[in-house]
Amino acid sequence: MGVNSTVVFADLTGSTRVFEAMGNARATETVTRLTQWIGRVCEAHGGRVVKSLGDGVFAIFTSGAAATHAVIELQRYHQKRLAGWPVPLRMALQIGVASGDVVEVEGDCFGDAVNLASRLSDLAGPGQIWVTETVIDQLHEGAVQHRDLGPINIRGRSEMSIVHRIDWQEDLTSFLTVPAALLPARLPDSTFGHIELAWLDVRSMFRIDQLPIHLGRVGDAQFVVNDPRVSRLHARIEERQGSCVLIDVSTYGTWVRFHGNGGSSHEIALRRDECVLHGRGEIGLGAPLSDFSAPTIAFNTTGDDVMLSRREIVD
Repeated sequence: MGVNSTVVFADLTGSTRVFEAMGNARATETVTRLTQWIGRVCEAHGGRVVKSLGDGVFAIFTSGAAATHAVIELQRYHQKRLAGWPVPLRMALQIGVASGDVVEVEGDCFGDAVNLASRLSDLAGPGQIWVTETVIDQLHEGAVQHRDLGPINIRGRSEMSIVHRIDWQEDLTSFLTVPAALLPARLPDSTFGHIELAWLDVRSMFRIDQLPIHLGRVGDAQFVVNDPRVSRLHARIEERQGSCVLIDVSTYGTWVRFHGNGGSSHEIALRRDECVLHGRGEIGLGAPLSDFSAPTIAFNTTGDDVMLSRREIVD
């Protein structure tokens, strides 16, 4: 018989880059200090560290509320810490949380909740917290801001799982984090009349009257990206009240980053969600843009003819 528990997997992203920049000894010391700190925060909220996983921590809690408050504290404090770090050394946290029966055997823990929390940690983007609906059910109404991402296909599971994203940021005023439906009908600096897309040596332009279009891995998509991480029909771009809206319809998610005047380097993760595309930027299909191998589409809605390369956007 298992014990109903809440499982947390908290993983540091970008550690490979840090090892390359700092060398093995210094990077190992840095990662170890961070994972020890993650463990202490979990313990301060009543959790127990089951084990460290190199650049991550596996912990269990007796309640979903305690686990949620712990991971929110982790993200908020870590965000402030990273603000003072050089960009190449920043390692964001991505966290998965799930509740269910957990069986302990010789100090290790097993069960569906363990597997699910681990998968959610892998799927969550940098700086994100993804939790199961069983965790949300344990929270007092209004205690924590969260967004329903809908049913998600988790590798290794026969049934889809209802997943929520915790909005842990203390300042959510940036329009980049607001769903497209809540944005003004047209951004003040918008000159949207067409959108230009570029991936590797493929470059296409779509006029406003040609939308909607699909981005995907098969010929049915109007813009094809042949990569195994890309869903057959991965995302849709449509015109809505004079704005260009990107909608994720994929299995593994879509990431967006804006560039240019008034833009932000903040990476937005979409899971059955949408945002308004404006100016220039990048769309990552099936993997975060922080993963340099991610299939990445450069987009431009400004009306000029110059497309930025991946390197120009990142720099």
